[in-house]
Amino acid sequence: MAYYSIFPEKDATLYSHPDRLTMNTGNDEILELVKEKGTNNEIYYPSRVVIQFKDEDIKHIFETKIIGTTLFSSSLELYAAKLENLSSNHIIEVFPISESWDEGTGRYSNLPTSSDGCSWTFKDSSRSQTLWPTSSFNENTTGSIDTTNNLIAGGGSWYNNDSFKASQVFNQVNSIDLNVDVTNIVSKFSSSITNNSLTYPNAIPNNGFIIKNNDNTELLTSSSRGILSYFSGDTHTIYPPKLTFKWDDSIHSSQSIAKTNGELNVSLYRNKKEYNQNDEALIRLHVRDKYPTRQFTSSSNYLNSGYFTTSSYYSIRDAHTEEAIIPFDDNFTKLSADNEGMYFKLYMKGLQPERYYRILFKHTNNDGTEIFDDNYHFKIIR
Repeated sequence: MAYYSIFPEKDATLYSHPDRLTMNTGNDEILELVKEKGTNNEIYYPSRVVIQFKDEDIKHIFETKIIGTTLFSSSLELYAAKLENLSSNHIIEVFPISESWDEGTGRYSNLPTSSDGCSWTFKDSSRSQTLWPTSSFNENTTGSIDTTNNLIAGGGSWYNNDSFKASQVFNQVNSIDLNVDVTNIVSKFSSSITNNSLTYPNAIPNNGFIIKNNDNTELLTSSSRGILSYFSGDTHTIYPPKLTFKWDDSIHSSQSIAKTNGELNVSLYRNKKEYNQNDEALIRLHVRDKYPTRQFTSSSNYLNSGYFTTSSYYSIRDAHTEEAIIPFDDNFTKLSADNEGMYFKLYMKGLQPERYYRILFKHTNNDGTEIFDDNYHFKIIR
């Protein structure tokens, strides 16, 4: 099984507050969904987030057969910096953007404010003045906002067919991070389609994603309904947004000799302590009985390949923060097996460089489920 993550090419927050209609925030470390109170009235003005991942990064995943024609899942992941005063069921929606846009180099705190990139009003800059469409939308697209409650037109445009929509509901027991399944959207990006001999009438260009509160929250102008702040691609932390692809690449042809009971020892072998951030590593592990049966033999028992059952998985954690970067996943982190033993493929591109990581294993057999955590560390270097 495999995880492969890519990081954003550009991102920004679009603010509809009257004082910030042309303000660009392309260099901000924070992306936020917030409703700001107007200066001279009680109206709360919503913001939206735009984010895009490189077309060539997506093409690489499919065209180099990392995934190929295999069924896959894709998720848009943003890490929370601050969440305040959310409603009991707060709904965030994600759509593919239907227009190209410029990131710009502005920041919320700049004085004077910068307008050299996208904003609530413009999709490029206040100098080029290419407006986001606010009416007469192209087929299967929409945008802007309902202005009957004194809100201001603008704020992006997106494909609005139901198959292009993704969402996540937050409540008191949810994780505060944004993790939205966008498989249906990514599979329609023209960069994901590698068979040029076929016609794909539903293919769309990759202009990225727009992230917004649902309409009920945006149009409730009498309340802020909370703040959701996320780290951007310009963050100086280890938590930039990412687009993660997951698919099944596992092979296990040794189930008949898998260890179905008894205590086991697990160790890594032929693995490096350091990997380049662009490496695609084959991580091998040696499985053996902790208390092997005594027998007369001409070779060491430690050289024999041992096998977990097919219910065995790996997980990657940040060695410092203990965060599960790749969690145990019954669908996408299953271990493989060949005549040398157990193994899995790990794509270092989705891990932050100059960090140490730890590998954990989970195995289920007739004795139950056991987690193997023996400080198997490695480092990603630039």
